[in-house]
Formats: sequence, C-alpha cells, structure tokens
Amino acid sequence: MPVSAASRKSASATDDKPAARRGKPAGAKADKAGGAAPRSDLERRLRTLGLTTPMDLVLHLPLRYEDETRVTPISALRPGYPAQVEGEITRCEVTYRPRRQLTAAIADDSGELQLRWLNFYPSQQKQLTVGRRLRARGEVRGGIFGREMVHPRMAAADAPLATALTPVYPTTEGLQQPVLRKAIAQALAQTDLGDTLPEAVRERYGLQAFDASIRLLHAPPPGVSEDALIERAHPAWLRVKFDELLAQQLSLAAARAARRANRAMPLPATDAAEGLVARLYGVLPFKLTAAQERVVAEIRADLGQPYPMHRLLQGDVGSGKTVVAAIAAAQAIEAGAQVGLMAPTEILAEQHFGKLVDWLRPLGVRIAWLSGSLGAKARREAAAAVAAGAVDLVVGTQALIQDHVEFSRLGLSIVDEQHRFGVGQRLALARKGETPRARQVPHQLNMSATPIPRTLAMTFFADLDVSVIDELPPGRTPVVTKLVSDARREEVVAHMAQAARQGRQVYWVCPLVEESEALELQTAVDTHQALCEALPDLRVGLVHGRLTQTEKADVMQAFRAGEVDVLVATTVIEVGVDVPNASLMVIEHAERFGLAQLHQLRGRVGRGTAESVCVLLYATPLSAIARERLRAMFETADGFEIARRDLAQRGPGEFLGTRQSGTALLRFADIEIDARIAEQAREAAAWLRREHPAAAEAHLARWMRGREDFLRT
Repeated sequence: MPVSAASRKSASATDDKPAARRGKPAGAKADKAGGAAPRSDLERRLRTLGLTTPMDLVLHLPLRYEDETRVTPISALRPGYPAQVEGEITRCEVTYRPRRQLTAAIADDSGELQLRWLNFYPSQQKQLTVGRRLRARGEVRGGIFGREMVHPRMAAADAPLATALTPVYPTTEGLQQPVLRKAIAQALAQTDLGDTLPEAVRERYGLQAFDASIRLLHAPPPGVSEDALIERAHPAWLRVKFDELLAQQLSLAAARAARRANRAMPLPATDAAEGLVARLYGVLPFKLTAAQERVVAEIRADLGQPYPMHRLLQGDVGSGKTVVAAIAAAQAIEAGAQVGLMAPTEILAEQHFGKLVDWLRPLGVRIAWLSGSLGAKARREAAAAVAAGAVDLVVGTQALIQDHVEFSRLGLSIVDEQHRFGVGQRLALARKGETPRARQVPHQLNMSATPIPRTLAMTFFADLDVSVIDELPPGRTPVVTKLVSDARREEVVAHMAQAARQGRQVYWVCPLVEESEALELQTAVDTHQALCEALPDLRVGLVHGRLTQTEKADVMQAFRAGEVDVLVATTVIEVGVDVPNASLMVIEHAERFGLAQLHQLRGRVGRGTAESVCVLLYATPLSAIARERLRAMFETADGFEIARRDLAQRGPGEFLGTRQSGTALLRFADIEIDARIAEQAREAAAWLRREHPAAAEAHLARWMRGREDFLRT
C-alpha cells in the first residue's frame, strides 16, 4: 500500500503526541477538490489520506500489527523485535549527558529493562513513579548498558490485555493511531459489508466471505500467523486482492463495451494495385518482417470496423513501428479520412515527419507539420489547411491538441510513446475527431517503444487490443554492452576518439545540463567543453533540452549528415533518433538512469552494419538498485526481459508513467506475485457481466467509487 514518508510513522511516533485540537466548523464552503470543505481537523487529515466515506475507511487496511495480547518475560526479549513487558518501575530520572533525556528501568521476576525517551512531557515523567507497576510496549534494542526500549508506550498493568492484534495504519502528520482506529471501528459498525460476489464465484476460487476477511484484517485474533498477514498471503488478503483486481477488470471491460457502443468511420482496406497502401509497399526500400505484417493485418481489420479501434502497438527499440503506423495512415487516407500523429518531443515528431514525407509525399499524400517552434503565421496557415481538409496527414507535438486546431474529418489518431503523455493529453487528440451528433469517434493507435510485460498488459490494458512486434528487422547488429568504472574515464575517451577518427560517430550522454549542487554529476555543458579541448581534431556537438527547437534541429541534422563526430547530449535523444553511422555510445553516470531509459538510449546505436558498443560509465559506490540495473543491462538486450526487471524494481505506477496522477494503480495486489489471481479476476469479470450484471455493478460501486476513468485511460 503506497504511503507517504509521513504516513510511515509507527504508533510510537504518534501516540505520545498531545491530541490534536478540533478545528471550528468551516461551513459548506467548497474545497479545491470540489466537495464540501472538511468541518474539523480530523476530517481534513482523513481527507489527506483519501478517506472521505465510511467505505474508504473500511478499505484502509493495516500496514502491520502489534501483539498486545500477551506479556513477554524480560529475560526472553530479543533485540530487533517488538514486545510488551510488565513490571515495577525501579528507577526514573532526567539526565543531561550526552543530551537531555528521560531514563527509567522496569523489572519483573526475570530481569530488568532500560527505558529511554529523547523527547518527553512532564506527564510522562510523573507516570513513571518508582514502585508503580506498568506495561511497556516497543521495539527491543541492544544498548550500551543492556537491552532497552526507546520511546516505549506505557499503560497501566491492571488494564485488560487486548483480545486481537493491534493494527498500525498508514497515517499522516497529526493523525494518531488511536484516533484512526476509532474512526475505522465506527465505519466498520455502520457500513454494509455484505458480499458482492455470488456464492458460485466464492466457491469456484476458494474465497472467504468479504465481511469475515475485512474484520480479520482490521482485528486479527491471537494465533493468526503474523507473517502471513504482513506478506499478504493470508486467505483474508487473497479475498481483498481478488476483489480489487476484479473491480479493475470489470471497469476495463465496461470501458471496452462503452467504446464498442460508439461509432467510428469505417476505413476499409482495398487490394487494388493502384491503391495508396499498395503503392506505399512498392516505394519502401525494405521488406516488412513477419511480425510487422502480422500487426499490419490486425490494424487493417480494426480500421474497417464501424466501431473505434483502440489498439496499443508495442515493440522493442528499432522494431519498425513507424512503418506500421505509415501503412495504417495510408489505409485511413485512402478511405477518405484525415490522420493525426502526435509525439512527445519535437525531435521524435520531426523524425516521424521526415520518414513519412519520404514515403508518402511522392504518392500524393498532403502532409503538414505542426509544432510549438513554428512561427505564429506558419501555425495559423497549417491549422487552417487542416481545418479545411487540405491536409491528409498532420504530424507534430502537443501543438496538435491546442484549442485552435480543428480537423475536418479526423478518422485515425496515432499517439507515439503514449505513456509519456498525461491522461488528458492522450485523449485530447482523439476528441478532435468526435462528432457528438453521430456519436462518432476516430480510431486510435497508441505506440510504445517500452515493451510491456504480459502480466502488466493483462492487468492494466485489458480494455486495449495489443499488437506486439516481437522481431527486429534484418541487418540490425547486436549491441555489445560494457560496464566501466569512472576511474577508467581516460581510457574510454581515448577509445572513443580512435573510433571517431576511423569514421564512426559517437553519442556521449550526460544526465544534467548544468552543474547542480545537489548532484555532483558530469554535465553536458562541461563534458562538451572538455572533449572539445582534449580532441581539437574532432567535431564535437552539443544538444540538450534548454536549446531552442531550431538549435536542436540544426545540431541533429548536422549529426545525421556526418558533420559532427561526437554528439554530447542529454536524454533528449532517448527515443526516435536514427543515425545508422552512430555505433558507439557512452553514458555518463549510468547508475543514475532508470532501466527502461538505459535500454532506450542503448537503442540509438546498432542501427547500421558496424559492430556497436554501449559503454555504461558508472561512479562508485553503487547502491543495490543501481547494481541490479547495470547487471540487467549487461546480461540481456531483450526489451521484454528488461521491462520485466524494470517493473519489478519500480512498480506499475512509475513504469506506466502514471505517478503524476497521484492515484495508486493497485493498493493491495502485486501484479507479478498475484498474476494467477489476476487471471481468475479476469475470468470472473466476464462471467459476472454476462450472468450477474447487478452483482458486477455493486462490486464496482464498492471498490471504484468514481475512479473508473483513471483506469480506462
């Protein structure tokens, strides 16, 4: 369950603070989210955690548990483990060395335990009267003077022992565990926990009842395996995971059904020899691979339907997605529609534009370019041509989705590197072709060079048709990956210079543009200057995100034309840049890059006939995660294996570029560990929608509560 740093505070970090004072009623003013403003500090803090309804509280499940059902003899305590002891206070004093602190000792028949508070209130000191019997609860440490507890929670010895494990919930600053427990207990008492699943589903998959599962997770009885609870392997957790995944699958299935209910302009293919698609095949300077032909056939069939295609085209770096998009565009244009292609960066969009112009303009296709770097007059003229229907294909960046850009007959929208756009941006291009009266929407093709593991595709793209190009074009040379310590930097520079003097072009990638006090990394600007001074006979170029679009375009064109030997760059060259003569890449501080990013960067070389090398230059010491990333890059060039390892390291939210949304994709299930449950949930979702639609609606109402749109994008 994702929580903020503040949310990870244990009970010991919150229970000792004075109770937060209730705020005054705020009336019915609206808050920023559009709902009624919180009427108290408690409501405000609960809302910070996303807890606005009783069911939100019911599904706010514990991070861990504390066992307050038994007392452990002091002699049996083990350092590193939490425990509860009961005994007599034998000492209590305030000491001032090495700092002011409250120290005490508690003893039972088996031994004595030191207690220590670095921050304390007079009331706590008063509670620790010598001779008084108390209980102390906390983690046992091995201190200089023997075992101790730091900041233990104290209670009277005559209080009844708990009858269940004590839950510790994700929380936020100022929200104490007892207050949160009380709010959750009230929600449990007033909320309908009746089962949304028919008995047949529970029996088929061996699921516990929802009510029993939820109550057990909030208050596990003594004897329940704490390890099974913490590892989320207990049957109660399995029920919660199943329910969450089922709600997601139901939502995605509903999204697919809603799309099928819409109408789209049918764009049927033609087999005529003089047709645009056939002529495009004739001018291509290469033959498509079997994998490309397969996905072309899938897209071809989709475009001919009267409902909108919603397909994800994915393939590894260099697998040839652009030509597949070109063939899809040709089919749409031949059928009388306009096509819009949007890419996240100007460099990538310009590269698509260049290829499409080479392939399609000689065939009579009218192609326009639209980006933020165009002058105001040129933008107006391009937008007017698109609106008038004088353009068949428009290629560009986010400029395509500006309000003033209108299409006359948009039939197909293509979004490249779709995960790099926000949810609203991804949908905005498709909306340009919507015609409300006819409920007609354009076909949509999303492309991604980040291969998606099967479990991720099954879980988060269940409403998409997925086409995979799992074969590289012939002639692509394998890239040799080398891991080199920064201590051997001079050797790398010498090797790079030798390769450049032999006519090979080189990328030198840096993570920052200018010096940062926070990160002592070699910057692109400094590296460019240093290489220019060290290698005066070589032509060294520089490209980074702070250059104007025109400056970036000029540098990249010079590199493509062979007028630059070494290109020092930031990650603006991560995707889309295609320079076949570039066969060597050096990545500075490779340990600072993400795994997918390293794989994308490596894909910029190996596009020609020469043997290509990618040098990962790293600084020591390496963290465990950085070591795993570099090992993965060294061990495999398979994009799907890279993606699987990246997913394991980062989790689905960051992998899919959805961290910006602030909404967790999954709170309880883990798509790698729980792949089998996801399969079952997918199967159950189809059966419920068909046989028990009312149960499906009830389940969605309990679990999604307005979050469906996020999953459907």
